[in-house]
Amino acid sequence: MEAVRLFRILTRDQRNTFVACFLGWSLDAFDFFLLTFVVSSVGHDFNRSIVEVTKAIAISLMMRPVGALIFGLLGDRFGRRIPLMADIIFYSVMELLTAFAPNFTVFYILRALYGIGMGGEWGLGASLAMESLPTESRGLFSGLLQQGYAFGYLLAAVVYWIVFPFFGWRGLFVAGFLPALLVIYIRARVPESPVWNRQTSRTAFWSKLWPVLKQHWLLFGYVILLMTAFNAMSHGTQDMYQTFLGQQRGFGVSTKSVIGIIYAIGAICGGTVVGHLSQQFGRRKAIIGCAALGIFLIPLWVFSPMLVVLVGGGFAMQFAVQGAWGIVPVHLNELSPPELRSTFPGFAYQLGNLFAANTAVIEAKLAQHFQDASGHPNYAKSLAVFALVIFIALIFLAAIGRENRGREF
Repeated sequence: MEAVRLFRILTRDQRNTFVACFLGWSLDAFDFFLLTFVVSSVGHDFNRSIVEVTKAIAISLMMRPVGALIFGLLGDRFGRRIPLMADIIFYSVMELLTAFAPNFTVFYILRALYGIGMGGEWGLGASLAMESLPTESRGLFSGLLQQGYAFGYLLAAVVYWIVFPFFGWRGLFVAGFLPALLVIYIRARVPESPVWNRQTSRTAFWSKLWPVLKQHWLLFGYVILLMTAFNAMSHGTQDMYQTFLGQQRGFGVSTKSVIGIIYAIGAICGGTVVGHLSQQFGRRKAIIGCAALGIFLIPLWVFSPMLVVLVGGGFAMQFAVQGAWGIVPVHLNELSPPELRSTFPGFAYQLGNLFAANTAVIEAKLAQHFQDASGHPNYAKSLAVFALVIFIALIFLAAIGRENRGREF
């Protein structure tokens, strides 16, 4: 009932702003995850190994800090709304061009450029949403906003199921141009951030940038470490999981898609529920609880011989992983210096992505190292070992950190 009340107190502008930010992040994630479903197919067409194709995933993640810095600074100087529209158009065009890549080199370059666009969206959308919503509702809507990422995965699974059998991987990337249409909605219905509109020293922004960074360098370093663990946890439990299902468990397109849809639903539920609970119990305690639950779920998630238990483990694992992630938008915005609320959270988040960018490559190499009884790559063991290490690291980082739950903007 409390969640229903928080929905009802939103004004029309607040609802429109949240919907736009949610869809911007959802469609951004949708474009990213399309590649994770077709790693083997892309490798086959370009005569490249799975490890080489995973490097295209890594380069997208590695370029995200560039986009976060560029578009974040534009957002802090010129407002959140216009840079957000420009960013969505940019990443949509890069996704469309990927469909027509003539060789792997061009494909690789386009995935790098796409990463710049993907990196810019989150910081702009999160700051615009958190600054526009009532303080008491931030936990709930933070969880919902971040689950745009899981919703994007769900959408990618559905599109892969429908489009791939008929049009192949290139058809998927053509569909990835659809996010550009969101700009029309933002242009017509979404106002500028009220917090940014109240700022009176916009022209002095560049001169104040370095002093603010010097003052908060320790906090910035901590948040980067925290987001490195978060990104390794997310990508470590998602990016190679479809490859595990296909290569090691032998599932086909339909089964993989259904499993992907089910655990994406688990992620959406986790982010929403835990994000809301963090408003009452605190951001750090909620993160620690989710990471501890993730450790407990590892055997069900990758080692279960029964399909129904494996699916249940996948649902529960993403509930825990994205439950923790549901806290990130509000937690980082509450920790952020007000002068850099568009830049600080997004840039720290995407630097964490940079340091975790080789997650899929590491897991692929670990799988080749472990091997199963038949001499094939052991993706199950690889995913399990990597996840265990990251969950422990996240618990430690959350325990030593601080929070500003309920801070007024």
